Amino acid sequence: MATGALQELVKKVFRDEKTKAEFISNPNEVISRFSLTEEEKKAVLTTHAKLGLVTSGSQQLDTVVGPMMIWH
Repeated sequence: MATGALQELVKKVFRDEKTKAEFISNPNEVISRFSLTEEEKKAVLTTHAKLGLVTSGSQQLDTVVGPMMIWH
């Protein structure tokens, strides 16, 4: 289960342009500011390494979600 720290990290990255830029250039630095579990840290870094910072309308999101659209 996600901790409040993970939720706060996600909110901060997507709401604050400075934090977003810092996360893109050095995700470990930003992650270190939050009390994430090792599992959460690994999940964030793995996802970021595979997809980058995925936002609405991004090509990465279309790639991941596109195949799932047949389910609706």
